[in-house]
Amino acid sequence: MKTLLSAAALAAFALTSGAAFADGEAALTKSGCMACHAKDKKLVGPSFKDIAAKYKGQDVTAKLFDKVRKGGSGVFGPIPMSPNGPDKIADQDLKDAIAVILKS
Repeated sequence: MKTLLSAAALAAFALTSGAAFADGEAALTKSGCMACHAKDKKLVGPSFKDIAAKYKGQDVTAKLFDKVRKGGSGVFGPIPMSPNGPDKIADQDLKDAIAVILKS
């Protein structure tokens, strides 16, 4: 019986974590991030893989949240990223998208 409950708990966790990942992926597409970024190659901006590698092992969610909201340049080159307000991507969608990027 314990094994069955443990299996059910693991399945529920897998479903919820997969849903969060799908939400982040959808947010990246819906909000237009993919116009300048790609998962594994540089377009106008850095790839998600390069962003994840640069910040690996660091707690940078708040920093990246702020960077997306305010825009900026100089971290990955001279091309600036324009600010992206809550009218373009909601706070929770942005948090989900950052989680996806950092797992790339």
